[in-house]
Amino acid sequence: MSTRPNSIHHLAISTSSMKAQIEFFTGVLGFELAALYWMHGADDTFHGFLRMNDHSYLAFVQSPKVALIDREIGKTHAANPLAPSAGGTMQHIAFNVDTDEELLAIRDRVRTRGINVYGYIDHGFCKSIYFAGPENLLLEVSTSQAAIDARAWIDPEVVALIGVNAEELARYKAPEAFMPTGTRVPQPSFDPAKPNMTMDAGLKAFMADLSDDELAEASRRFSDPPVKVSG
Repeated sequence: MSTRPNSIHHLAISTSSMKAQIEFFTGVLGFELAALYWMHGADDTFHGFLRMNDHSYLAFVQSPKVALIDREIGKTHAANPLAPSAGGTMQHIAFNVDTDEELLAIRDRVRTRGINVYGYIDHGFCKSIYFAGPENLLLEVSTSQAAIDARAWIDPEVVALIGVNAEELARYKAPEAFMPTGTRVPQPSFDPAKPNMTMDAGLKAFMADLSDDELAEASRRFSDPPVKVSG
C-alpha cells in the first residue's frame, strides 16, 4: 500500500469563462470534456473537468466573483515562463507527452489553431514547447526520455543559497516513509502557525464540529452524478 501521491488527479484553475476554456483545451490540445456540473457545496459555481487520462484531469472553477477579480501580470499571473507571480499562485502548467515526435505533433496542432508556439527548448532532462491559453494561462508541453537523475540535477550552489544543509538534503531526497498503525489519526487542534484554508466563521465551525465519518456521510449527497446513466 502506497502512502504518497503518485500523479496529479486534477489541477483546478479559476475562470471567468468556462466555455472559452473548454473550447480552447478540447480544440487546441484535444482534451476531452469529462464533467461539467454545479460545484458541490458552492453557490452559483460551475466545475468542469477535462480528461487527459482516466486518472488525470485539468479542472476549471467558474463563479460570478471570478470576473470581478483583476488579473495583474506579475502579481496574479506571470508574464511568461521566466517571470514571477505572487507566492501561492500558479506560474505555469506543463503537460506530458511520451516522445519527441508527439511533442512536435502537438506543436503543429497548436499552430494550426493560429496560436504562437515557442520551442522545443532542450532542458536536458526534458524538452518543452511553450504557448498561451485563455485568461493569461502559461502552458507548456514536455517530454522526458528517462526519470530525472537527482545526482546530476540538484545543484549544490542552489542548495546552499536556499539554506538547505546536508542532513535536510538527505531527508528531502529520501523522505521518511509513513507506516499506518491501523488506528486513524484524530484531527489536530487548530494551529494558526500552520497552513489553513481561509473560510468564513460559520463554515469553519460547521467543518470543525463534524467528525471524519460524519463529514464523509454528509458528502454522500454529492456523489450522484447530475445525469442518470443506464447500462
